[in-house]
Amino acid sequence: MFVKILQLVHYRSGGLCLNPNLYESGKVCLSLLNTWAGSETEVWNSGKSTILQVLLSLQALVLNEKPYFNEAGYDKQLGRAEGETNSVSYNENAFLVTCQSMLYILRNPPKHFEALIKEHFSRRAKTILSACNAYMEGAPVGFALECGKNGHNVNLKESSTGFKIMLAKLFPKLVDAFSDQGTNCSEFRGVEK
Repeated sequence: MFVKILQLVHYRSGGLCLNPNLYESGKVCLSLLNTWAGSETEVWNSGKSTILQVLLSLQALVLNEKPYFNEAGYDKQLGRAEGETNSVSYNENAFLVTCQSMLYILRNPPKHFEALIKEHFSRRAKTILSACNAYMEGAPVGFALECGKNGHNVNLKESSTGFKIMLAKLFPKLVDAFSDQGTNCSEFRGVEK
């Protein structure tokens, strides 16, 4: 019975890919879901495995701070200059796709989850917009809170110009979408860089 439930794990992508393990088609690539090869202890065992394991695996293995290295074979570049540069670029693109995903989910919430989506984004909208602001000011993706109001950490490389330009185009759309959901975003109007 649970094997059928595992087949129902689906990423609602809106046709976007923000992680090597989350496909545009909605497939979630994870050995515990039997969608990727894994050792005996990494694949689903109907006598031992749990939904909690699936959720924790998604959180720890898929939704991590360096998803670039989730791509098969890219883990060999971990710690190397080229790999780290590629990882930063991947994170910038993943953040842009995440913003597009937010717009998609706000416009097309899954059936029966409309109230949850609205509540989640009404609670998080200002934090999301503040992070976007920090990134448009140069904070590297993942460091908005550290760099946002207190200046940049000299050890961190500033986000790329292309990323800042693309985010500035998405930012007013996010403000409008959050406002349409009932969040007062007036402090973010006209902030585009």
